Order: sequence, then C-alpha cells, then structure tokens
Amino acid sequence: MSFAWIAEKALDLNLVVTHRYEWSSVLMMPLGFAGLRWLTIRHAAQARGSGIPQVIAAMGMPSHSKQQRLLVSLPQALWKVALTAGGLAVGASIGREGPSVQVGAAVMLAWGGWLHEKTRANSNLHFGYRTDALIAAGAAGGLAAAFNTPLAGVVFAIEELGRGSVVRFDRLVMAGVLTAGFLTLALLGNNAYFRVEHPFASLTNGWQGVLLAGILSGVLGGLFARVMLRGAQALLPSRWRHHTQRHPVVIAAACGLLAALLGLVTHGTTYGTGYAQASSLLNGHASGSELFGVSKLASTVLAYVAGLPGGIFTPSLAIGAGIGEHVSALFPGHFASGLLALLCMAGFLAAATQAPITATVITMEMTRSQDLTLLLLAVTVLASFVSRQFCPRPFYHSASRNFRREAVALARLPQETRPETHR
Repeated sequence: MSFAWIAEKALDLNLVVTHRYEWSSVLMMPLGFAGLRWLTIRHAAQARGSGIPQVIAAMGMPSHSKQQRLLVSLPQALWKVALTAGGLAVGASIGREGPSVQVGAAVMLAWGGWLHEKTRANSNLHFGYRTDALIAAGAAGGLAAAFNTPLAGVVFAIEELGRGSVVRFDRLVMAGVLTAGFLTLALLGNNAYFRVEHPFASLTNGWQGVLLAGILSGVLGGLFARVMLRGAQALLPSRWRHHTQRHPVVIAAACGLLAALLGLVTHGTTYGTGYAQASSLLNGHASGSELFGVSKLASTVLAYVAGLPGGIFTPSLAIGAGIGEHVSALFPGHFASGLLALLCMAGFLAAATQAPITATVITMEMTRSQDLTLLLLAVTVLASFVSRQFCPRPFYHSASRNFRREAVALARLPQETRPETHR
C-alpha cells in the first residue's frame, strides 16, 4: 500500500510539472534517466529493470544461499521503491507492479529469516521454511496487491514462478497471495483496477477482433520482448555497440532525451504508466494522441534499455490498448473500440510475457469482464504463440539468466573485495 501511494504521488508530481512547463521534460528526463542509472549502478545493481527476473533467478538458487539474498534483499527492495518512484516522477514509461513483486519477495524472505532465528533458540518452537516458497508467496502476493487481483496472483505463481519449481501448489504461496488480496480488498474495497463505465459489448464480429488482435499483438509483443532482451545494442549501429557497456550513464541520458521528444510529440501521453490513457480507451474514448500505442511501446523500450528500475506490466497494458486504438482507426465502425482495446491489452501482455493464462486472468479481474473470458483466453493464447516466433524464450525467464550469472559471480567474491556497485 505504501509503495502504491508513493508511486501515485510521483505520477502526480510529473503531471503537474509537465503540464505547467511543457518543455521541462527535455531537461528533466535526460538528467533524471542518467541520475537514476548512476544510482542503480552505484548502490542497487540488482534492482534494475522489472524485478520479476530477479525473483525467478532467486527461486532457482540454493536455499538460504548468498545468491538469493543478493537478488531479493531488503536493501535492494528499499532502493527499488525509491528509484522506481524517481523514474515515475521524471516521466519514465515504467510501472510499479514488477517492482512490487521483487519488494514482496524480499519482505517475505526477510520475515522468514527473522522468524527462523527467533524460533531456533526455543526448543519447543521451530520454524522450518523453504526460501523458494517464501519468495514465491511474497512475489505473488505483491502482484495481487498491486492490481487488486487475488486470483491473478495465484495464477502468476503457478504459470510464471512455478515453471519447473516445487512451489507450484505450495500452501504457503496460496496463503501469501490470498492474505495480500484480502488485505487489499479490506483497505481499498472491491474496486476494479480499471473503472469501466459500461459493460463491453461482445459483437458478432468479436472473433474477427480476436484474430486481428492476437496476430498484431503477438508480432509487436514478440518484437518488444526481443529488443528489450538484446538491450541498447539492438538500437545502435554495430560500430557504436561497444559504448553501451563502457558508458551506461550516457546511454541512459540519450534514452531519456528520446523519451522526452516522444512525450512532446504525443502531448505527454507516453509519460508514466499509461494508466489514464488505457482507462480512457477501455471506455471508448480517445487516448489523447493518434500515435499513442507505438509511441508508448518505444518509450517503454527506452526506459528498459536505459537500465532504470521499473516494471513493464502496466505499460504493456497501455501499449495493448493503444494498439487497439490504432486498429479501430484503420477499421472505423467495424469493431467496438472499447472491446478491441481490451482484447489487444490482453494480447500484448501475453505476447510480451508469454504467460497467456496470467494475462487473461489479470485483464479479466482488473476490468470485471468475466463474461468475455473465452475471447480473452483465445486472444492471449494466439498472441503468445505468434510472439514465440520472434522471441522463442519467455521474456522474464530469459532476463533472469543474467541476474543468476551475476549473483553467482558476486557470491564467490569475499565481502571486502566485492565491487561497490553491488554491495
């Protein structure tokens, strides 16, 4: 809840500044991207990016190992909150849901370690625990709380975190997710993440929309994931690619400048999570820019390859809704614009993550569109299949390999010889 409040305040700050001083982003974003990248390298290297790859990597590490603590430690979690809020304040196209997963995992792991130490001293009490189960419970609970979608948290634990893991049906995982979901419901009420004013109309040509949304979202989502996995090198000519490792702060500043220019062209619609634009499109209204969908995709790629801490969940939903707006403009009057935005939203998230069940349940729960579950499932499965033709391995699991290698290398170094950037 605290993370959500901080993120909202950061978004409000950016909205005030950019509306009052339209050109401020040209100065604010390059300097902000560079400063956030420097802080990440210097103090929180394992906090960069989404946070979900770090959690997946930690679950594959030996229980109670140094590698796990490097990836999902409380200090990294605190930096994650601060740096993600900083990114939202300067206008980066990032979300807080991925970071919520890493923060939830870190808090749960720290709690388990503390409880284990307390009960070990008492011969009548002993709290034995598996760290992978604690990490999965905290991570899935963080997602459930972020979106106010308890069922999606359970599905996320099974489909994403549980691939090849023994925590697939662990009671602790389910208890963590449901507890986070119930607390969110108690504090915030049973409110949908996206407020939809009118029910979606499932028209007779809805299945044509499924095919169109599934194929287009699958292609763009697969390319989106592939470019992000390749990083800044995919965006630069071959003769400049060696500079990406040597000058990461300069690369981040350049990404910030490009993101600022995109924001100016699209009247500020690409700044932040994209929640307001996605909500507007779901209700059949305009996003505020004819270029919103493709520009939001480019802005999200720039924020990710710059190495900023921040997730891709909400931006992916906004990108999908923007793609639906583009398709509606190409076929005016042929599809219900709100329904097409919903289908493309689910399809793009499934294509980017290659987790069709999670994308279906998250989209269904956050819009209260249970009557369209079959259409949503069809579009996510199709989009995920198309995406694999461009990016064969799931994005989060591919990204987790780099974090796993880094953690293993750092854990082998004595504490006093570890680089300052990873302490």
